[in-house]
Amino acid sequence: MAANEVVIIDIDKVVASRAKGKRFPKFILRWLKSFIHQEWINDFLRQGYLGVEFTEKMLEYMNVKVHVVGAENIPSEGRFTFACNHPLGGVDAAALVAFLGRKYDGNIITPANDFLMNVKQVQEYLIPVNKLGGQARDLREKLDEAFASDKQVFYFPAGACSRKIDGKIQDLPWKKSFITKSRESKRDIIPMWFSGRNSNRFYNVDWIRKKLKIKTNIAMFFLPDEVYRSRNKEYTMVIGKPIPYTTFTSEKSDAEWAAWVRGKTYELNNAE
Repeated sequence: MAANEVVIIDIDKVVASRAKGKRFPKFILRWLKSFIHQEWINDFLRQGYLGVEFTEKMLEYMNVKVHVVGAENIPSEGRFTFACNHPLGGVDAAALVAFLGRKYDGNIITPANDFLMNVKQVQEYLIPVNKLGGQARDLREKLDEAFASDKQVFYFPAGACSRKIDGKIQDLPWKKSFITKSRESKRDIIPMWFSGRNSNRFYNVDWIRKKLKIKTNIAMFFLPDEVYRSRNKEYTMVIGKPIPYTTFTSEKSDAEWAAWVRGKTYELNNAE
């Protein structure tokens, strides 16, 4: 994305491009614009921020405050994999880009889902790992390149934001790739815990989706509104001590080690 290029959200254009000449009821378009808070988002996007500054200014625009605990646990030198829970799906990702991006002068990279890939202003830090089909091999190679590079890698190993599981708001089981890649690239893992939760509606929609056996991640479409609901809130981000990559021996499978690191991450909740 060019520095002088401003990308805004335009529901009219999006619908027109997909409607293939069919007329779309105006009241539905108005509702969509209102539901995703198009003007509120565009008022910020028109300011033209990019990269780390984009995420910092986004948090300011939303009047969101993030209290960082344990920053002293990050060694002054080294390549690391920062592994974090994913309770919100928007603000937590912005906070990590802002904090780590500022600390490492933008020398960061993260695997990103389709929702985050749509944020063009931070695309330079993203690897679209959820893309499928013929690109899959190329994207795996990009992931390998990222871990082999001198960039700091941060990861949401759940691959999606938290859900209500057994009555608690928590991540889905963490995928093992961050363990495998960290060991191969000799990166210590630094666990991070982020506070917060989405609205009950978000979790109820996901519950209904499961009951109806709908495969599409419908809850994802509610994320823009969840970001809006995060205005004027305070969150805590806790950084744990590095876990040496040599920890991840054959004593456990990589999936078991992923679950173990997940547990260590949630223990950081007590360090608030």
